[in-house]
Amino acid sequence: MEWYTYIIVIAIGIVAGIINTLAAGGSLLTLPLLMALGLPPNMANGTNRIAIFLQNVVGVSRFHKEKVMDFPSGFRVGIPALLGAIAGAFIAVNLNDEVMKLAIAGVMIVVFFLMLLNPNRWINSHELHPPIPNRVQVVIFFFVGIYGGFIQAGVGFFLLTSLVLASGFELLKANALKIFVILLYTPLALVIFFLHGDVDLWMGLVLAVGNMIGAVIGTKIAVKRGAVFIRYVVLGAILVAATKLILDAFKVL
Repeated sequence: MEWYTYIIVIAIGIVAGIINTLAAGGSLLTLPLLMALGLPPNMANGTNRIAIFLQNVVGVSRFHKEKVMDFPSGFRVGIPALLGAIAGAFIAVNLNDEVMKLAIAGVMIVVFFLMLLNPNRWINSHELHPPIPNRVQVVIFFFVGIYGGFIQAGVGFFLLTSLVLASGFELLKANALKIFVILLYTPLALVIFFLHGDVDLWMGLVLAVGNMIGAVIGTKIAVKRGAVFIRYVVLGAILVAATKLILDAFKVL
């Protein structure tokens, strides 16, 4: 690989790390990049998890340093998601990829309008909108975990939506918890990809350098600018991600 390719990978990793830390969808940049560099789709998916894991180690530590991270709440919602990710990693499903892309894009658009039409729900604390019963939250995060076990790209949108609308967290804290939950189940996914030989360790570590730098930048922006700014970033990221998924699906339908 030429020297300038490393610079490109790290640079895109930085952008992806910022997007993932502030919102979600950074993998929609890194996965096409890895495939363009010659990795098969499964290997690109596995290799990307190295960068996601190290990015979230940095993100969790930075949010903890800024006194935003709530570890007890993180474990409460993260354990059901972890169990779901186990199921998602081992259960084989026969679902047309293009149909799945359209379905995910549709859900993202619904989330977009929920954020657009009721902004206070995403910005204020749970005193204004109490969380739903814990047993229902367990089910929700279990199914989000199943999705995350299968497909990393876009899972942050669904975690943010669940943490705000189901658990009642304001967007800044929800963003920190999102990173912690993904950190909990990503090692499991990595082990599975390693066992199947679907990880390019060196490429993953190069990409991770960029993602980790992006996580540092993203956490600083999130804490400094707050929930209102994060909401605008998430709205923009949802539009871009949903549009890309729809276009990709219709290319082959």
